[in-house]
Amino acid sequence: MTIRSGWMAAAMVLLMAGGAQAQTAATGDGGMTLYTYDQDTGGVSTCYDQCAQNWPPFLGEAGSDRGEGWTLVERTDGTMQWAYDGRPVYYYAGDAAAGDKAGDGRGGMWHVLTAD
Repeated sequence: MTIRSGWMAAAMVLLMAGGAQAQTAATGDGGMTLYTYDQDTGGVSTCYDQCAQNWPPFLGEAGSDRGEGWTLVERTDGTMQWAYDGRPVYYYAGDAAAGDKAGDGRGGMWHVLTAD
C-alpha cells in the first residue's frame, strides 16, 4: 500500500507540473534572451550611454516584421529598436550564450521577456 501511495503521489505531482503552462523566454539574434526595463514608459527607451552598454537595445530596421505584438520605436540617435506590446526590448551584456538569463531581476527593474 505504501508503494502504491508513493507512486500515486508522484503521479499527481507530475500531472500537476505538466498541467502548468510554461512561459518561454523570447529571444533575438543567435537565441539570446530579451529583456524589458521597468523605467521605460509609453514606448520610449530610457536606456542610453552606460545603460545601453550593459543592456544593448534589440535593433531592427524600418519595414521589418516580427509578428503580432512587435513594433519598432525610434531611439534618440535615430536607430530603431524593437518593442513588444509597446515596451522597448534589450539584450544583457552579461549573458554569454544563447539561453542565458543572467539579467533577469537585475536591480529589480529588468525582466526576461516571456512569450506564451
